[in-house]
Amino acid sequence: MCGPNDYTIHGAHHHFGWDHSIPPVETVAPGSTVFFECRDSSAGQLTPESTVADVSTLDFGKINPVTGPIYIDGAEPGDAVKITIRHFEPSGFGWTANIPGFGLLADQFEDPALHIWKYDPDSMAPSLYGPGGKVPLKPFAGTIGLAPAEPGLHSIVPPRRVGGNMDIRDLSAGSELYLPVEVAGALFSIGDTHAAQGDGEVCGTAIESPMNVAVTLDLVKDAKLAMPRFTTPGPVTRHLDEKGYEVTTGIGEDLFAGARAALSQMVDLLAGRYNMAPVEAYMLCSVCGDLRISEIVDQPNWVVSFYFPRIVLE
Repeated sequence: MCGPNDYTIHGAHHHFGWDHSIPPVETVAPGSTVFFECRDSSAGQLTPESTVADVSTLDFGKINPVTGPIYIDGAEPGDAVKITIRHFEPSGFGWTANIPGFGLLADQFEDPALHIWKYDPDSMAPSLYGPGGKVPLKPFAGTIGLAPAEPGLHSIVPPRRVGGNMDIRDLSAGSELYLPVEVAGALFSIGDTHAAQGDGEVCGTAIESPMNVAVTLDLVKDAKLAMPRFTTPGPVTRHLDEKGYEVTTGIGEDLFAGARAALSQMVDLLAGRYNMAPVEAYMLCSVCGDLRISEIVDQPNWVVSFYFPRIVLE
């Protein structure tokens, strides 16, 4: 828990897409701690009462709202913003969906699906997923970024050199993220908060969950940073490691095809062993399983592995 916040930015101050012409909602000095109210990635379109029918009616013009932007006094192109993630205030509600046309195995899972999560926002105990399954939680913000120099409105879905929708699970409390500045003031925004996610977010959604987050915004002058980088405060998978992993692999000349093969085999393994619907196994992989490049030097074939933590279902 950090000390007092210098500023609070309410959730009403959100925007869709990146555009450096969006007026800042606040100007802060380097070193300020800012408390953001963040909406979930559906911008409230999905609620605890939602059903699978609501997935098909999502307005994709209102996806991934981010709270901000914040003008950082003195920030100039060539500098970097250092973001220290202080703490999260989770809501206790989340959702995971299979959205037709989206996700690593979109061609195999063409129908919408939805799982509504409830968790204790104080204890952050593992969240129930069907009979006997519990997912350890690790809050983070999926979208953290600065405004790009290129004019106009840009989709918030793809990540960029200045950050954005990177969906990096390890940008959790205590981590320090560095982003390159392309415009005066940097124009920082944050949102798309998650209660848990696997590396890869393979079905396209995690445990999407509205929550608040406090960050400290510092400035590194003349950093000449080419891409985002970050530092973690300690181990990053300790919440999943206790009982080991089931691991499937994909081997071949194409990393993307290898990733699909490794994931598809894990979906089959979980569905068969635990008597769950394949789409349920697919969504579960997205919130707690990890894609890893195990080998990329022994040409012409590379190895992609999918790690599923046994603690979830044992």
